[in-house]
Amino acid sequence: MNVDLWTSLPLRQCTMATALISLSAATLWATAAAQSTASDAAPWQVPRTAHGHPDLQGNWTNATLTPVQRPQGLRAVLSPEQVVEIEDRGGPGECWSCSTTPSEAGERVTVINGEPRSSLITHPADGRVPELTVEGQRRVEERTTLRSQFGPNDHPELLLLADRCLVSFGSNAGPPMLPNYFYLSNYTIVQNADHVMIMTEMVHDVRIIRLGEPVPLPNHIRPWFGHSWGRWEGDTLVVETTNLNPDNALHSDNAADVEDRGVPPSEDAKVIERFALVDEETLHYEFSIDDPTMYASAWGGEVLFERFDDLLYEYSCHEGNYSLSNSLSGARYEERSEDGPGVQAQQQD
Repeated sequence: MNVDLWTSLPLRQCTMATALISLSAATLWATAAAQSTASDAAPWQVPRTAHGHPDLQGNWTNATLTPVQRPQGLRAVLSPEQVVEIEDRGGPGECWSCSTTPSEAGERVTVINGEPRSSLITHPADGRVPELTVEGQRRVEERTTLRSQFGPNDHPELLLLADRCLVSFGSNAGPPMLPNYFYLSNYTIVQNADHVMIMTEMVHDVRIIRLGEPVPLPNHIRPWFGHSWGRWEGDTLVVETTNLNPDNALHSDNAADVEDRGVPPSEDAKVIERFALVDEETLHYEFSIDDPTMYASAWGGEVLFERFDDLLYEYSCHEGNYSLSNSLSGARYEERSEDGPGVQAQQQD
């Protein structure tokens, strides 16, 4: 017996069936339309300057909650639960400045190739700065011993370079250019045919990178940020820096730790950096440090620079311009007061 399915169903069931079929058809149409639109859209292409080079220009920030070195007990890639915990807490460890100074160290961990990283350092595999060589230890100890003979305010050149407003805290301006985990880890990049300029907001540090065949500097000339030359390898800007200044020591942990004087680069130190656009909003930055005099092995890592759609302002660094003299004069006053009448009177009371 031939039975008409539609006429044999009650009206309500027939209406529901019709609705389901219509919904399925609409879903298929929407999916097909989306696929068609995606296939019709042109793939993202690297923007280029008038000179044909990838256009890296604009404002960028590398602020992140991911530390330079991997904290003990963590794997290279964080679990989703660890990411939530770190981002809720505001960092992998205690926020050193939260009780005294507003901090904008970052809001998210660094995610590269879909992996939330526990450290910016990727090699060695443990995510830690290698041990110092015997010679490296000797140089650091010699430097520490020399400074230990003086108080922190005995002479302006004994203070941190950042306190003197000469360079930023930590290795913000580089090389390598690392987050300072404090505030203002922001940059402006400007290009022309044969130069790339990178300005760091803190403390208005500027690196001018020449492109082309390197012209070596004499060994005794050591600018604050070394001597950098760049070249294009495909769409990647490769920058090689030598002649690093030993006074601009490399900080690999808390950039604003006044007790951390860092590790001074040797005369043989070399830093290689790679800049490559990932998309319109992201710049991939890779660094490698080779200093066989100071470190047991080469080391390096990577971090993402995100497009910073805001203004950068002049970092006038008045704290150093004025407070530096106040610190020195205050220390002299304390020295005069140690055995002065006021102290003696207090002791008699």
